[in-house]
Amino acid sequence: MREYQLTDWLPTTKKEVELRKWDTLDVILFSADAYVDHPSFGAAVIGRILEAEGLRVAIVPQPNWRDDLRDFKKLGRPRLFFGISPGCMDSMVNKYTANKRLRSEDAYTPDGRHDMRPEYPTIVYTRILKELYPDVPVVLGGIEASMRRLTHYDYWQDTLKKSILIDSGADLLIYGMGEKPIVELCHKMLEHPGNKQLPTDVPQTVFLCRKENIPFGIREEDLWLYPHEECLKDKKKQALNVRHIEEESNKYEAQRILQEVDRQVVVVNPPYPPMSETELDHSFDLPYTRLPHPKYKGKRIPAYDMIKFSVNIHRGCFGGCAFCTISAHQGKFIVSRSKESILKEVKAITEMPDFKGYLSDLGGPSANMYRMGGKDKKICSKCKRPSCIHPRICPNLNTDHRPLLDIYKSVDALPKIKKSFIGSGVRYDLLLHQSADEQVNRSVREYTKELIANHVSGRLKVAPEHTSDRVLYLMRKPPFQQFQQFKKIFDKINKEQHLNQQLIPYFISSHPGCTEEDMAELAVLTKQMDFHLEQVQDFTPTPMTISTEAWYTGFHPYSLEPVFSAKSPKEKLAQRQFFFWYKPEERKKIIAELRRIGRADLIDRLYRK
Repeated sequence: MREYQLTDWLPTTKKEVELRKWDTLDVILFSADAYVDHPSFGAAVIGRILEAEGLRVAIVPQPNWRDDLRDFKKLGRPRLFFGISPGCMDSMVNKYTANKRLRSEDAYTPDGRHDMRPEYPTIVYTRILKELYPDVPVVLGGIEASMRRLTHYDYWQDTLKKSILIDSGADLLIYGMGEKPIVELCHKMLEHPGNKQLPTDVPQTVFLCRKENIPFGIREEDLWLYPHEECLKDKKKQALNVRHIEEESNKYEAQRILQEVDRQVVVVNPPYPPMSETELDHSFDLPYTRLPHPKYKGKRIPAYDMIKFSVNIHRGCFGGCAFCTISAHQGKFIVSRSKESILKEVKAITEMPDFKGYLSDLGGPSANMYRMGGKDKKICSKCKRPSCIHPRICPNLNTDHRPLLDIYKSVDALPKIKKSFIGSGVRYDLLLHQSADEQVNRSVREYTKELIANHVSGRLKVAPEHTSDRVLYLMRKPPFQQFQQFKKIFDKINKEQHLNQQLIPYFISSHPGCTEEDMAELAVLTKQMDFHLEQVQDFTPTPMTISTEAWYTGFHPYSLEPVFSAKSPKEKLAQRQFFFWYKPEERKKIIAELRRIGRADLIDRLYRK
């Protein structure tokens, strides 16, 4: 492995800027995560992308917002703008559990400290910068801003919030994956160096303006959402808004979205088309050190430890799960890296001094969607379905697993690789799907055997999420019978290969539509399958997902039918306890609860020997 110099990282201090012999900076990024120079960390990606464009970029990771604000002043003012990168996770999900308790560890902070980032860093950092440098533009990015670009329900404040542009005072917001919009923004600003007004015609950006000043005027094809003030009075209008936002986020050719709030208009420009393979390769092939900044020497960054020996092979997810932010942020269209780019990164990992020959993951948002997409792009261009596989797999979807098999085998053939594991969640509904093409079906069978026989590190993660088909339908997940079918295949291949591996299913309680009776039946069904559940969680409402809006409004955003949700701590605990039917300390309470809800018939099924 090569010896790195301090100048191999993007500068984080004035001294590091001077080491590069720079007298000015073009863009200064403020990140709520520690600075890890790796393609899995958003601030590093944006910094490297801009550096490749010839711009001078610095990162201020986890600035102290409580003291004399010296971290916000130390690099002075940039030539173009300040960028806010609030972190790889939503700050509130990162900080609190579903029960609003403080988490014991912040995975993106040295030594896991949980006092290094504020709540809502997007808002906190922007307000400080606007106070110090009122004439310098502030541009927002990352998942926290992306999922709060329009009116949204905030679970932690239990209120319907305006666009984060208003609460923060920022000038522009980039939603989704930000490489293309931020490069175009910089180019446009450099073309007009004296212009203090940020351009308003960059795709995938959001800005505020007066109604009479909407760029290019009001167009017939514009999509007007219900105003924020009307959503406060009528929850059905908020539910409908989120349906329209999701549909536009999943179209090849989306409309411009506008929403009135506080006598202004939030304007959401349509997104870029999906990146090309070449563009995605460029983002991953930049000169990352793949290491935390030297300032963290001797400190552990938990999130880095998790991904240190893993490789992301694609972006996007066409699952469209109602509770998930991945497709909402990355999009449903899969963009895959080239085999050459993937192998180049794997070879770089094998040169790391502490690499022992084992890759922890060759995956993505889902493990097995590499190179998949619509066979006929014309059909895709007219489609606005949020999921390509729910309620059933689209006949236009290519489910060929051969390109993924080729990646696995090519990686495993490298001299320093002993084994590559798959740590990302596997979509077993894709593995059970019967295509009209028998060669594709053969590839799926071969992939399933290859995965289970050679790429499981003792435990394979899958996410059935529930056992009730009614709840699963609301989640946009496949029927539970498919999980049962996959478990039989898993057990059969394990037996044939003389392996003793576990299937680790993930489940959620208190999702909209889920009742205590559903959870009681989940306990019985998982007991019958000999599971003592570990990977479980309460549903956490996160901004602008379909499940969150159903939870808040009480209506399903697509059908507007009423949906029950467990909301009080008592209701949520009553559901969650059924996960742990096997614990002696829970038995008495569960039996009493089954009698209370009129399901005493399940007591024997849970507790008879």
